[in-house]
Amino acid sequence: MKVQNAVYPDKQQVAGFFEDGHQLPIYMVNLLKFKPKAEYEDGRETTLSGREAYEIYAQAVQELLQKFGGGIEFNAQVERLMIGQAEELWDSVAIARYPSRAAMMDMMKSQEMQDISVHRTAGLAGQLNIETIIPTE
Repeated sequence: MKVQNAVYPDKQQVAGFFEDGHQLPIYMVNLLKFKPKAEYEDGRETTLSGREAYEIYAQAVQELLQKFGGGIEFNAQVERLMIGQAEELWDSVAIARYPSRAAMMDMMKSQEMQDISVHRTAGLAGQLNIETIIPTE
């Protein structure tokens, strides 16, 4: 199994956001890897670590999620790998809940998200986002 962290989705992944499908709530599992030092695209000087820059984003996105009907379900630091092997572990795991894929896309396209994403980009070395649902009976 090849695993590759990324900061942004590729074209095929972006297209998947717009596919018709279920209207179930989604739970986005985020496996996060932080940069040792934050790197802002506008070149600003900072003493923040990648984790600290991402935390600025995380606090703001938590409020934004609530505005769009979602929330943070889980957030924890990765301690160790119990089973399997990986060249490098992620630093943190978070699960965000959205009422639907459409609500997530509305949030992603919002001006508020555009404004706070600078901190996400500055702090993340890469991530995996895994969209999950709880099947209904």
